[in-house]
Amino acid sequence: MASVLAIFGPTASGKTAVAVALAERIGAEVVAMDSMTLYRGMDIGTAKPTAAERRGIPHHL
Repeated sequence: MASVLAIFGPTASGKTAVAVALAERIGAEVVAMDSMTLYRGMDIGTAKPTAAERRGIPHHL
């Protein structure tokens, strides 16, 4: 059975870095629950991860 891990914290607190490192280690994918990441051009203020920060790990909304 699959497990679900949740990482919580304020904007720009390092959640994505932790999630990506964990996903690389256990072979998982990241599901982002921040509705603001849907909007193009809303990169500032939402701390939307760059392609480099995602490091090839699949991200979903």
